[in-house]
Amino acid sequence: MPRATPPEPTFEQALAELEALVEQLERGDQTLEASLASFERGVALAGICQRALAQAEQRVEILAGKDADARREPLDSAE
Repeated sequence: MPRATPPEPTFEQALAELEALVEQLERGDQTLEASLASFERGVALAGICQRALAQAEQRVEILAGKDADARREPLDSAE
């Protein structure tokens, strides 16, 4: 039976987890493997934050009428 994929965290959740990971990495008290796992998770979280910010920027531009030719894309689309 395949595992269910956990839901993607919200922007705020991803940012908070990313900040915690950065603090852990900056302390330097993790093993190399743990540090690599933290870094890998951090890259994924940064991607989630970047997508959320890009979607928010698109919505603001559309709502502000700055890009009259802008096409709205579903907010839950994954890249």
